Amino acid sequence: MSSDFDYSFIDEILERHGTDHGAIIAILQEIQEKYNYLPREVFPYLSKKMNFGEARIYGVATFYENFSLEPKGKYIIRCCDGTACHVRGSQPILNQLREELGLSESKATTDDFMFTVETVSCLGACGLAPVITVNGTVYPAMTPIAVSELLKTLKEEAANG
Repeated sequence: MSSDFDYSFIDEILERHGTDHGAIIAILQEIQEKYNYLPREVFPYLSKKMNFGEARIYGVATFYENFSLEPKGKYIIRCCDGTACHVRGSQPILNQLREELGLSESKATTDDFMFTVETVSCLGACGLAPVITVNGTVYPAMTPIAVSELLKTLKEEAANG
């Protein structure tokens, strides 16, 4: 276990949820909420504190698509590529996002950990297509120009806050 990692937050979560094995999903969700991913340091620590096999905890984290083992940016942008969004032009939107942020299919997060761009199969807002979300906020009827304006606003927000 890394001596640089602050485990006090993990201890607070364990205090709230207890160490029952049935609480592992809620515990992992709270950890990911704070860090935007599951740092590798949490697995051996949770294993020891919960008396639960590290491989089993890792198995839970890798089974559920919602968990990430890779660091993500402050702004997590999800671009819907479901049928309605695809037909209405989600690909040019995704291309614009990647081009402006210097990302690709194999590189989803900017070097400064400010932005992560992901594609999803459906965001459940087909009537608003094409749609993206930024940290859960829905942006409907997007266009490449609207994406550029949104990125400019987010960058300004990040610089000022």
